[in-house]
Amino acid sequence: MNSFLSKWLSISILNLSFVAALGLILRYKIAYSLPFLDQKYILHSHSHFAFSGWITQTLMILMIFYLSKSLGKEITNRYRWLLYANLISSYGMMISFILQGYGLYSISFSTLNIFAFYAFAFYFWLDLNRIKEKSTTILWFKAALVFGFISSFGAFNLAYMMANKMSNQNVYLTSIYFFLHFQYNGWFLFAGMGLLNDKLEIITGERMKLYRAFQLFCFACIPAYFLSILWMEFISNIYILLITAVISQLASWIIILNVYYKNRSLIRQKITHYGKILLILSALAFSIKLILQSGSIHPELSHLSYGFRPIIIGYLHLVLLGVTSIFLLGYIVSFELIRINKLLIKGIFIFVAGVIINELLLMIQGVAALSYTAIPYINEMLLAAAVILFSGILIMLISRFTILKKEVMQRL
Repeated sequence: MNSFLSKWLSISILNLSFVAALGLILRYKIAYSLPFLDQKYILHSHSHFAFSGWITQTLMILMIFYLSKSLGKEITNRYRWLLYANLISSYGMMISFILQGYGLYSISFSTLNIFAFYAFAFYFWLDLNRIKEKSTTILWFKAALVFGFISSFGAFNLAYMMANKMSNQNVYLTSIYFFLHFQYNGWFLFAGMGLLNDKLEIITGERMKLYRAFQLFCFACIPAYFLSILWMEFISNIYILLITAVISQLASWIIILNVYYKNRSLIRQKITHYGKILLILSALAFSIKLILQSGSIHPELSHLSYGFRPIIIGYLHLVLLGVTSIFLLGYIVSFELIRINKLLIKGIFIFVAGVIINELLLMIQGVAALSYTAIPYINEMLLAAAVILFSGILIMLISRFTILKKEVMQRL
């Protein structure tokens, strides 16, 4: 078993447990009371650490492993300090946001985190150019790095506004959606697709179809941002472009699904049974996400959805938990990048059950909010879903620590 993956992916799972713990605290504060903790501060900590400490950290680890297969295992040593820089700055953000919200320390750690990503992007780009056999995977990864870089402009603008106590609502919202869009529709999506494309190209040999899918997604990424800000006056002038972007995304996803369907028997031989289930669930969540995003092209639907907090939270959790987190776990399990045992699988599927229950409850809450209907005990039920999520991750952690302890004992 690869020691680099074993160590760093265990840290990723630990980080996921911190994300879930903060989410649990947020849900508890809504349902009951926890007066000594500030809700907004915890929310900032939860969201920033989820992006950097869990998703970005894990994508970096898996991308570095991809490099090591072409450039040798020693390449991982080059990136250790960057992984530590991302990790330390992520922990710094998690703690400082809890203590002060947006302030000197949290903004400093956020800035350090962004520069750690810049350094990673720079070195990773150079190393991608060293790979002799060119593939669409390299294009997915390069696009991911570019979109991750672009997303930081929104983060810097937000930090500037918070530090200077500026209150322009339109600028504030456009900056938030700019950062979010180029993170989860740019950096997260393209990095994940790069990992998936690498396996699909090797297994199926469908290079041209996968290249076409990349082109369509890449074309759509920038104009698709404007779907998040349909209330802006100038949007009507580029409405045709937005429709084209939506169609391009759907077409690209259909191509990828077609590649899977045509080669499904071959693909199933190369991945584990539980990994297949997880990847299918992630693909289903992504399909729902694309359908919802396509529906938002209608201005009235967009105004309606962005006007209700439960709908926004449900959508974000669909992307970050249903699509991205389940994909990362599914990818790790599919190709057995760490030792897999029954306890780990049990923990993962308890976590997945929590994700599904959480999404269903948020969907019910969001639909009810449209008619201003209150759902009895909805906050308590969402708290229960958060407990299930957290419990699943704890079981995953116990599994990893048990395995790591056995590995250490074997070396002794």
